[in-house]
Amino acid sequence: MSYIQVTRGVARRTHAFPTEVTPTVLIMTNPMVLPAAEAVAQGVACVTMEDRRWLNCQIKSTSLLGNVLAAQYAAEHSATEAIQFRDGWLTESLGVQCLGGALAGRVSAPPKDNLILEGIRYGLLEELCAALDISLETRRISREEVFGADEVLLSSASKELLPVVSIDGQTIGAGAPGPVFRKLYDAYQAAKAAL
Repeated sequence: MSYIQVTRGVARRTHAFPTEVTPTVLIMTNPMVLPAAEAVAQGVACVTMEDRRWLNCQIKSTSLLGNVLAAQYAAEHSATEAIQFRDGWLTESLGVQCLGGALAGRVSAPPKDNLILEGIRYGLLEELCAALDISLETRRISREEVFGADEVLLSSASKELLPVVSIDGQTIGAGAPGPVFRKLYDAYQAAKAAL
């Protein structure tokens, strides 16, 4: 996995944007570690927390404090992810750019706005849903809807696509990966193999 970070440049500490500075570029690579087969086959547990990040979540900034705190919260609760809500509405989780629920075979995901960081997996899932004739709607999703969903799915570059089988100790759906996850996961793997 490659990570590229470009900054405006190095300058004396000031709050206004510096002028006439040379941008800095940091490139880092790490081995890609995909979810364990057991997590894909059996699903994962998550916890919820209030989304306390700033209101420009669509900007990927060098401040990862929100992610660090969410990761620590999940670790303290022996969970894979901390699913975040802002004022009772689903936003996202710490490293997941597309988080959604399925009810009656239809998938819902939060809208692409300033409250989430839209990753490329979001667009891929839109394409896969369209190809599989699975209805996908982007809209505000309440906390109650998440807990009442038949399936909850996480997606990101490093997690690919994972089924959530419990949140805050409450079973989601049947407590096992469901049919929407299976279809999307198989299509995701096929799309990867075609590259």
